[in-house]
Amino acid sequence: QVQLVESGGGLVQAGGSLRLSCAVSGSIRSIYTMAWYRQAPGKQRELVADSTRAGTTNYADSVKGRFTISRDNAKNTVYLQMNSLKPEDTAVYYCHADGWYYSGSYYTDWGQGLQVTVSS
Repeated sequence: QVQLVESGGGLVQAGGSLRLSCAVSGSIRSIYTMAWYRQAPGKQRELVADSTRAGTTNYADSVKGRFTISRDNAKNTVYLQMNSLKPEDTAVYYCHADGWYYSGSYYTDWGQGLQVTVSS
C-alpha cells in the first residue's frame, strides 16, 4: 500500500508564494512519475506539473514561469514551489505518484488534497 502525505497549503495574498510538499511511503520499489494536480470549485481536476524519474518535467501553460516542480528521490518527496500566485490559482491541490511495488505490480495513488487560497 502507498501513502502520500501532503503539506504546505494555506492562504496567501496575490503575488505571494507557497511551497507544497508530498512525501510518498510504503512498500514501493520505485516512483516513476510524481505530479501535482488541482481542482477549483466547479471545475475538473487538471494537471499542474509533473516530474518523471528520468528527469523530464511538464507544466500547465497557466503556471509556466511561476511554478517549479522538484523531487528528492532519496526522500521520495516531491515539491511544488509556487510564486507570483494569482486568485485563479485558488484550488485544492493533489499530489499523485505512480511506480512499482517490490512485487513488480504497478501502483497509482493520490494524496488527500491541500487547500490553496489566493486572495486579491
